[in-house]
Amino acid sequence: MIYDQYHFRIPEGRRVRLIINSDAKNEADDQYAIVQALLSPKFDNRGIIAAHFGTEKSPHSMEDSYEEVVKLLGLMDFPKELAYRGADRKLEDILVPVESEGARLIIDEAMKESEDPLYVIFLGPLTDMASACLMEPRITNRMTCIWIGGAQYPEGGYEYNLNNDILAARFVMNSALPVWQIPRDVYSQVIVSLAELEYRVRPCGELGKYLFEQLEEHGHTSFAMATARTGEYWCLGDSPAVGVLLFAHMYSYDWVQAPLITDNMAYVNNRQNRPIRVYHHVDNRFILEDFYAKLALFTARRETGGQER
Repeated sequence: MIYDQYHFRIPEGRRVRLIINSDAKNEADDQYAIVQALLSPKFDNRGIIAAHFGTEKSPHSMEDSYEEVVKLLGLMDFPKELAYRGADRKLEDILVPVESEGARLIIDEAMKESEDPLYVIFLGPLTDMASACLMEPRITNRMTCIWIGGAQYPEGGYEYNLNNDILAARFVMNSALPVWQIPRDVYSQVIVSLAELEYRVRPCGELGKYLFEQLEEHGHTSFAMATARTGEYWCLGDSPAVGVLLFAHMYSYDWVQAPLITDNMAYVNNRQNRPIRVYHHVDNRFILEDFYAKLALFTARRETGGQER
């Protein structure tokens, strides 16, 4: 098990169960968050759910994400059985779930009796979270949802992950589910240079080589070229979902009344909704250095067959 590969131990009562929901083939940063989570001994990783990312880039985006998750697991010699298929499309009705094995995984894990709390991190749309809660309403107070998505407060507006399922986000915000939201102005703080990644990631075996090269290649796609990026940097915007679980960021969030999300993605103050945790800052240095160290240690262990150097 991954936590046996470190010389430090996680104190009793500090481990958590984790499910990752990722639109892994949408861009190139989900892969970094997934690897960091899988290499973190604090997490009892229960599964990775492949998420859709609309139809603009691919007519079968969820399957693309699933294949990418399976590829990452193979590069790490982790069991393929950790991969689950999520919803293949967004909600068409706010009260009708899109059923999937991923949504069922969330339900099954939430309904288990365990001393380890359950967290589900969403690196894309909230389709599978809303669907799971619609399929089994009893789970809403049995886990915490951490979402990379939504525009900045207080006004809201367009944001990619939100846009891929507005109804699901509206349902989650209107529910009683505990939510930690990391909006766009915050997740965009995790900036890396391509030179940094070539120096710190690419030399780390086949896994590091793949992580670097798939990101570099993505920078030349038409979707990436349409952004204002300079070609010398990238945003690892999904990694904060892992970072806030590894390091509490105690003074980096506010409790905000969950908004009603309109069709044009604006936030409307809804006095009926419960408060949610909304981050206004993440520690870029901590998140990145933790990832680099775990990747390097993992690579070194594999190269020496798990023996001490």
